[in-house]
Amino acid sequence: MTSKPKLLSGGNPLMAKADGDAPVQTYIAAIPDWKRESARSLDTLVVKTIPDVRKAVRWNSPFYGIEGQGWFLSYHCFAKNLKVTFLNGGSLRPLPPVESKYEAVRYLHIHESEALDEELLASWIKQASDLPGDPLF
Repeated sequence: MTSKPKLLSGGNPLMAKADGDAPVQTYIAAIPDWKRESARSLDTLVVKTIPDVRKAVRWNSPFYGIEGQGWFLSYHCFAKNLKVTFLNGGSLRPLPPVESKYEAVRYLHIHESEALDEELLASWIKQASDLPGDPLF
């Protein structure tokens, strides 16, 4: 049996680089409190929207992408939110609400007791998966 990952600041799990659904599920299971269910809902929505999605853990964060096309989404736990990163979010419509210092990147911050707008989030996921992703991750 694998031990539960150590938690970094903000409750983000410390995870080795790995490919596939299993390390992403290990990451999600290790997230504390309300952020675990938000991450689980996000993971489920990504798979429902993009059934052939590729998953991996990089830099202590789950990444989602299309084989041969690159990564389009990741997320990371912080003390007060789950930060969803759209790696090509500057091309999404409507734009995800939080700007980045990188023009192409946009964020969505999920806070406790905040219902996800699944329809809008699924639209962003679909749009993002149709664009060239970031192959460097």
